[in-house]
Amino acid sequence: MMTSKPLRMLTLGDSYTIGSGLPADDSWPYQLTSQLRQKGIKVADPIIIAQSGWTSLNLIEALNSNPPSGSFNLVSLQIGVNDQYEKIEPSVYAENFRDLLDRSISFARKGAEGVLVLSIPDWSVTPHGGEFDRSQVQEELDQYNAINLSAASLRGVEYIDLTSSSRFAEQYPELLADDGLHPTWEMYWNWTGLIQPAALSIFRSS
Repeated sequence: MMTSKPLRMLTLGDSYTIGSGLPADDSWPYQLTSQLRQKGIKVADPIIIAQSGWTSLNLIEALNSNPPSGSFNLVSLQIGVNDQYEKIEPSVYAENFRDLLDRSISFARKGAEGVLVLSIPDWSVTPHGGEFDRSQVQEELDQYNAINLSAASLRGVEYIDLTSSSRFAEQYPELLADDGLHPTWEMYWNWTGLIQPAALSIFRSS
């Protein structure tokens, strides 16, 4: 049943969550909020705990020092691209991700049913990715995504694949910002379309 108070959304992550280099309204959390409101969902502006360059450990430290207050109808978690970039051992990432996922579940009013895990985008297809061994980057990202998919599956958390969509940038460079690495609002719009059905389901059951 819908409540009289605005529903709450918490998004945890890194540069992909804040929409690095873009106005806040162009990031996917704000695009999603706007689309939900158009569908009659009374939702507050998203609470975003994310920074460019954050690894899973950085996110843990941020939550330790300044945990979010209250509970949330929807919690999203997308983290790992900087772990891969900084060559953090997969086993360390796996441990950190499980920690973060358990925290996400604890922040959600309905537990695991109110959490979404978003896969790590593939930056190997970007111009910046051309400076690296693209096949190796892709292989490592696939490994990290297998880790977070497994963790989500074990906890009954819905998993949304954004990696496949991110690879459209190889054929459509206009989906990338001038830095040759981060998405434009159009790419985030594509992601929002993938996230929206699950988000709607969660909010409508709140």
